[in-house]
Amino acid sequence: MDWHATTILMVRRDGRVALGGDGQVTLGATVMKADAVKVRRLVEGKVLAGFAGSAADGFALLERFEAKIKDHPQNLLRAATELAKQWRTDRALRRLEALLIVADERHGLLISGSGDVIQPTDGLLSAGSGGPYALAAARALLAHTNLPAASIVRESLKIAAGIDIYTNEHVTVEELP
Repeated sequence: MDWHATTILMVRRDGRVALGGDGQVTLGATVMKADAVKVRRLVEGKVLAGFAGSAADGFALLERFEAKIKDHPQNLLRAATELAKQWRTDRALRRLEALLIVADERHGLLISGSGDVIQPTDGLLSAGSGGPYALAAARALLAHTNLPAASIVRESLKIAAGIDIYTNEHVTVEELP
């Protein structure tokens, strides 16, 4: 059986970026934990990072990303690219099953094990099984409300939790100015 830890959403609005994730971890069809924290502040609170996928793999990747951002301070793009290269080429890392979303005051990126480093054009990123639902909700809230970024993340994750069985309403949201 596989461990899964799912939905992560990043929203950028009015000079602020918010990154949030639900707390559900499942083993097969069983909820094993409802209050996991899959979003972290790194580099003295200047970088936000979250993962979707296998919990153990996600935590391992967060540690590796934190090391890369320390090697390349003030350069999120370079740190992400270096992690993606290592993730894709390293024999042990290649087997890790998770996606990372990272953000600082200027950039938001999705990093995958296939070497992808994706920066959105609209300030929105999602990952995990509930990601498409959260992303759709966030797009609608951005277009039709004046809610701040953190509120859009909370509401979008709540909507995703009502649709996706691997997403719950125990949400953690971090925000940067």
